[in-house]
Amino acid sequence: MSSVRVWDPLVRLAHWTLVLGVLLSWLTREGFGATHEWLGYAVLAIVAVRLVWGFVGPTDARFASFVAALADTLRYGRAVVAAREQRYLGHNPLGGWMIVALLTVVTLVCVSGWLYTTDRYWGVEWVETLHARLTDVLIALIVLHVAGVLYASWRHRENLIAAMIHGRKRTGDRVAD
Repeated sequence: MSSVRVWDPLVRLAHWTLVLGVLLSWLTREGFGATHEWLGYAVLAIVAVRLVWGFVGPTDARFASFVAALADTLRYGRAVVAAREQRYLGHNPLGGWMIVALLTVVTLVCVSGWLYTTDRYWGVEWVETLHARLTDVLIALIVLHVAGVLYASWRHRENLIAAMIHGRKRTGDRVAD
């Protein structure tokens, strides 16, 4: 069976370093002070690189190529519920919006964490609470993301996790893009 490159090396590197950075940040949330802060800055830098790449990178890396219109996304969501969704070589419409949601929430977690380190907001309860709640939202999104990846892998009989490592997906049946 033939395959095609879908995700370029920078997209994959950003994805996996972001996974590692978020995981390490979560593991160092209590009692690791400066380490946790520097991990947050690193995560924010990774997001910044991915955002820039989403506008200037190759076609498959660009947000314009995988962030679908709301109507198309809702139509795709209904097809998923009916178990009639098309297979996409790149991100499906729900996956595209999940990327937007994840990058947005990761950014908000990092900015709220940074605010908490400033003189003006150090010890301010609402900033600490905001950071904690945004982290909870991020964890929920990550769980949904992983569930979506596992579901799509099962439905379309392909290993999306492996594809995000080597960057290739099989060509063939029911490809929408």
